[in-house]
Amino acid sequence: QVQLAESGGGLVQAGGSLRLSCVASGRTFSNYAVGWFRQAPGKEREFVSVINYTGGSTNYADSVKGRFTISRDNAKSTVYLQMNSLKPEDTAVYYCATRYFGSAYNTDERVFGSWGQGTQVTVSS
Repeated sequence: QVQLAESGGGLVQAGGSLRLSCVASGRTFSNYAVGWFRQAPGKEREFVSVINYTGGSTNYADSVKGRFTISRDNAKSTVYLQMNSLKPEDTAVYYCATRYFGSAYNTDERVFGSWGQGTQVTVSS
C-alpha cells in the first residue's frame, strides 16, 4: 500500500497560481501512475490529470488543459500539479491517487487504489 499526502492548497485570487504536491511513501513510487482528482461542494469527484508511472505520458481534463501541468520527481517520491490561470470554478478539494503500473489512459477514479486526504483549493473572484 502506498501512503499519500497532498499539500500546497490555499486561497488565491482568480488568475493566480498554486502548486500542489503529492508525496508518497511505503512502496516503490516509480512503479505507480499518479492521478489528481477534485471534488467541489455538492458535486461528484472528477478527474483532473494523470501521469504514468514512467513520467513519460500525461493526460488532462479538458477543463484544465493548457492551464495545469502535472510532473513527477521519482527521486523525491513526489508528483506536482502546477495550476496557473486559476478560476473560481477550480475551487475544490484536490486529491492524489495511485495506480500500480498505471498509464495516462487511467482517468476513472475506480481504478486508483490509494488516496490521500486531500488539500483545499479556493479561488476567489
